[in-house]
Amino acid sequence: MVKKLIKHKNGFSLEIDQAIADALGINQKTVIEIIIKDDMLILKPKNKSKAAQKRKARFKDRVDNLMDKYKPVLKKLAKT
Repeated sequence: MVKKLIKHKNGFSLEIDQAIADALGINQKTVIEIIIKDDMLILKPKNKSKAAQKRKARFKDRVDNLMDKYKPVLKKLAKT
């Protein structure tokens, strides 16, 4: 994904799409750790909220249940 920096006051901002924020379980209250490594800028959530952790666990459980339930069908589809 390619994004442009947005001029903001005396610095720059980077807009994170809602879908990405949801996938990472972050929101506007999440503290982001900024890491500079070689020529890369790495943004890492410092503290995921408990709600986000619960959402992620529920999502994983649902995916696992679906995979178990439809395993034979998925295997057949993978062969075609």
